[in-house]
Amino acid sequence: MRLYALRGANHVSANEAAAILTATDELMRELIERNSLEPEAIVSCIFTLTDDLNAEFPAVAARNLGLNRVPLLCAREVPVPGSLPRVIRVLVHYYAPEDHEPRHVYLGDARGLRADLDSAQ
Repeated sequence: MRLYALRGANHVSANEAAAILTATDELMRELIERNSLEPEAIVSCIFTLTDDLNAEFPAVAARNLGLNRVPLLCAREVPVPGSLPRVIRVLVHYYAPEDHEPRHVYLGDARGLRADLDSAQ
């Protein structure tokens, strides 16, 4: 087994708790599915939000998916002028077999953040 890190992002429709939870749920489900992850293999998740999102913690959506024993952290993204607004990003650390190929996930308008990653789309 080897330790891997996955990146992902999703665009949020509005600064509302339900919208943040929905976007995070969609992002985490896609990361889990594409990478065949089990909660026991996930070491930690770090979520960041752009400054315009503060209605809810993305970690709440991860807990609702059953990641109750995984350390989760929420933080602010660096507010670079001109950057895409209303974005949730995640960095997931997990164990997988040596031959595993990480599949990053960028959804909605956040796809443009890493169009260079074929596996992200």
